[in-house]
Amino acid sequence: MSVLDIDAGLLSPVRAGTPAEAATSDLAWLQAMLDAEAALVRAQAALGNVPSDAARTISGLARADQLDLRELAVLSRGAANPVVAVVQAFTALVAAKDPAAADHVHRGSTSQDIFDTGLMLVAARVLDLLVADLDAVAGSLRDLAGAHTGTLMAGRTLALHAVPTTFGLKAAGWLVAVNGAAERLRRVRAEGLVVQLGGAAGTLAGYVEYERLHRAERGEPVAGAYARRLTERFAQEAGLRAPVLPWHSHRAPVAALASELALVTGVLGKIAVDVQSLARTETAEVAEPAGVGRGVSSAMPQKRNPALATLIRSAALQVPAYASVLTQAMLSEDERSAGAWHAEWQPLRECLRLAGGAAYTARELVGGLVVSAERMRANLGLTGGLIVSERLAAVLSSVLGKAAAKEVVSRASAESAATGRSLAEILAGLPQVASRFDAEELAGLLDPAAYTGAADELTERALGPGARA
Repeated sequence: MSVLDIDAGLLSPVRAGTPAEAATSDLAWLQAMLDAEAALVRAQAALGNVPSDAARTISGLARADQLDLRELAVLSRGAANPVVAVVQAFTALVAAKDPAAADHVHRGSTSQDIFDTGLMLVAARVLDLLVADLDAVAGSLRDLAGAHTGTLMAGRTLALHAVPTTFGLKAAGWLVAVNGAAERLRRVRAEGLVVQLGGAAGTLAGYVEYERLHRAERGEPVAGAYARRLTERFAQEAGLRAPVLPWHSHRAPVAALASELALVTGVLGKIAVDVQSLARTETAEVAEPAGVGRGVSSAMPQKRNPALATLIRSAALQVPAYASVLTQAMLSEDERSAGAWHAEWQPLRECLRLAGGAAYTARELVGGLVVSAERMRANLGLTGGLIVSERLAAVLSSVLGKAAAKEVVSRASAESAATGRSLAEILAGLPQVASRFDAEELAGLLDPAAYTGAADELTERALGPGARA
């Protein structure tokens, strides 16, 4: 059985074959743990606690392809986490080349230090992919909003025509939300991804003791603030941030990351839902980019389903559920948890791979979205002018009074809906209206293009620098 046979993504096509999938694979996770081990020993060497030659040897051998991934997974059942088996196998690998260097693998450390730091390294690599994809999505949305600033379409509320809007404003709304999500992920990437370094119970006792023994051999006192200096150097070597304290049972960094991933997929899911609605046969205002085999139906040859939007929506529906597990795992007992910590791993991986897959897919969807301005304009006329009845009521109020105007517009709208006659035709037959407005004036009042409010201004605002949700 190959590694891919275990989970090839068959039931999760939104992430299958994407960069985020590769960045969250078992092999990638193993590499991240080895990277954590290598960063730790380099930090210890930088502070004089480990020979530099040993650190170079350990770092040079920290390659996941040198270990048996499946064997490590099975052995992980023994300790209920993979780090023990990884350390044993990795130590043997180092010992085969340099027995003296092997003594410095995982020195003073604990499983959670390595796993949590590896987790943050995996997250960092996925966030880099995610932000790049979101920036590309934002670029395409900016182009769409600018190109369709004046493209009229029906605004819809509770599934029905409401008042006219523009497709530029709809795309601008997507843009602002995506920009905001990308900015929040940048902050998480820069500030929220922290190394874990606490030792067995959050006191760094093992690290400090090895430093004491090392200094004692030389007749030297232990330098002050060793724990802080080691943590900061470890963070520097890993490319992450240094926390104020170890966070073995304080899981806010993981829960916060998951929350942001849920938000990102929600933002992308909103775009997907809108595309699905606008792509309906009877609406046909947008269409997904064509691709070989994309959107095909196994039973109906005529169909081209909105497959990309469907994939994105599927991810957006799943990530919040996985994120809720990570929020619940914040209830971790004592200094190290028996179960809550372990419950985080798979849900977090799913959050990362689904969010990454959704962003990668959204990049293709938005970048190739086909917009039918003609169909949008045609759909505006489906209700025979009713879509601007709000404007009509406001204008008539100034000449008939608010109550009378509301009664006239309500009665005329009901008649139009019941008979199929246009609102303009019905209004022209009402003496109280016809005596004040001629046919040309009524046509102007009922023109959707004259009732888009501040749509253009709002779109321009969204296209301005620094626009965020």
